[in-house]
Amino acid sequence: MAEQKNSEGLLVPCVYFDEPGPQNTQRTFQSASKRAEELDISNILVSSTSGKTGLEALSYFSKRNLVVVTHSTGFKKPGHQQLKSQNKKKLQEAGVNVLTCQHAFGGVGRAVRKKLGTYELEEVVAYTLRNFGEGTKVALEIVLMAADSGYISTQQPCISIGGTGSGVDTALLLKPAHTQNFFDLRVMEILAKPRFSMM
Repeated sequence: MAEQKNSEGLLVPCVYFDEPGPQNTQRTFQSASKRAEELDISNILVSSTSGKTGLEALSYFSKRNLVVVTHSTGFKKPGHQQLKSQNKKKLQEAGVNVLTCQHAFGGVGRAVRKKLGTYELEEVVAYTLRNFGEGTKVALEIVLMAADSGYISTQQPCISIGGTGSGVDTALLLKPAHTQNFFDLRVMEILAKPRFSMM
């Protein structure tokens, strides 16, 4: 179903999943790909820890500026990068930009929490965004990281795709911003996300 315009606004389809998780990856990519085609969105961001999800995204977004955003080196343990080297090589050979940098909602604030046992602003923001789901937090975080790294322009909308654990389950159409201009970031449309049970 394509978007419908009427006197009361714009109707855009959104897929709501019963549960978060990797079983939603293909459907999330399908929804995001369809909307990218409809709006001619150039920039697509996909979170990927091992690179597997990034490689899966290739079949949906190979003709766009696909940016795969990984965990920072040392996220799991000092000096360790979770992105598999063979997956990184395949992504780069396919022309994909692979972004590895400090998480926008982590960094020094996380160091303070680990050392002193108190939460700093970045992680408070992250926990607040998790009210909408882990994938929403991830999608907003990686768009800040990509803008700061120069992989996307803040002058063009993008689609940012995040997940819960592995795979992806959330896709958002966003107006990007740099981390230092966080409050200029806008969620324009929700294309896919897990819903939460009322039970």
